[in-house]
Amino acid sequence: MPSEVRHLVDVDQEYPLVRLTGVLDTESAPGVRSALLDVLAGQPEAMVVDVGRLDLAQPQDVGMLRELRRDTAEWPAAHLALCDPRDSGVWQGSGWPVWPDLAGAFDALGASHRDRRLSLGLSPEAGAARRSRELINAACDRWDLAELFDPACIVATEMVNNVVAHARTDMIFLLAAHGDGLSVAVRDESATVPSFTGVPVAPTAYGGRGMLLIDSMATRWGSLALAAGKVVWALLAADRKPPAAAPHQRDSVGMTACTERHPAAPADGLAGEGQKGMPKVDTA
Repeated sequence: MPSEVRHLVDVDQEYPLVRLTGVLDTESAPGVRSALLDVLAGQPEAMVVDVGRLDLAQPQDVGMLRELRRDTAEWPAAHLALCDPRDSGVWQGSGWPVWPDLAGAFDALGASHRDRRLSLGLSPEAGAARRSRELINAACDRWDLAELFDPACIVATEMVNNVVAHARTDMIFLLAAHGDGLSVAVRDESATVPSFTGVPVAPTAYGGRGMLLIDSMATRWGSLALAAGKVVWALLAADRKPPAAAPHQRDSVGMTACTERHPAAPADGLAGEGQKGMPKVDTA
């Protein structure tokens, strides 16, 4: 009989709490990984996983958790913590910190800063990138990160327009402050992850400059495949200066609009939609 792991996500805690029940083995591991990644895709500050009712079929089955931690190590998502009132030695191979009780895990993580994490649902249509820039404008003012407005707008425009032009699915735009830095991310429903060779694109080439531009702006960036889509993210630092660009290059990728903060948002490189008011902002 195939093994099964049930999961329950509790979002009424300081941080998302995932309770796992069942047996973790080679058959159930992919489903558990998918469930945990789905929570992490919202980029919470931290995630606590209660494994008090989860058993390992074999000691090596803890490798799924170790690989998940490794795969998200560079991603500006969440601090990870396990909780098990039983012998915690069984989880040591995961690389996760293990706490004997939930109270201890949440106390160690400290208070959340939900007001510094925002999300916005977007449709794959003209004007989507402009709405993401409006959110950046409001957030940079609120979080006193004005110096990151320009690079964040450039990165967001590239990410969002890539979904509009290629993935053509609904998306979630994610924005979060990390000290004096800022993370920009887009989750969509396409399994195609961006490719990047680092080789400059020929001046006569049509497109292909987006990832080079993001790479030049971000301290680090990457993507993470999900069961139903992916997340593309970039981390921006206040001390990283955007490279100079010629006027024709700025116009081609919509950069000109991001150099002046103004309620009238810039062109997205897409025809259509007129201006609207500030979007409704949801805290992540």
